[in-house]
Amino acid sequence: MKKVLIFAAVGEAATGLALLIVPSLVGRLLLGEELTGVAIPVARVAGIALIALGVACWPGTPLVGMLTYSAAVTLYLAYLGFAGGMNGILLWPVVVLHGILTALLIRASTVSRLP
Repeated sequence: MKKVLIFAAVGEAATGLALLIVPSLVGRLLLGEELTGVAIPVARVAGIALIALGVACWPGTPLVGMLTYSAAVTLYLAYLGFAGGMNGILLWPVVVLHGILTALLIRASTVSRLP
């Protein structure tokens, strides 16, 4: 079972990486349509989630997967707000919420390592 889980984790992380780097190509290959407009950042957030799922399913702790997702989505959404010109009403509250969650997850991961 461990080999199957590792295989699935690698597959999901690779798909997530592809969505993060070339979301339009993945859309065309998977759905037969180019991704455009707001579908691009949504696909990239889905890519971040798939990478985090792969990390969480890798032998180890799921905490690392959630920390990976929360930190990456915080940075990406903040980037969209500052440089991408996207500015929905919930963007900054979500960035702050994920920032707090990231800090709590970092704290939880360091506390769990203490003797």
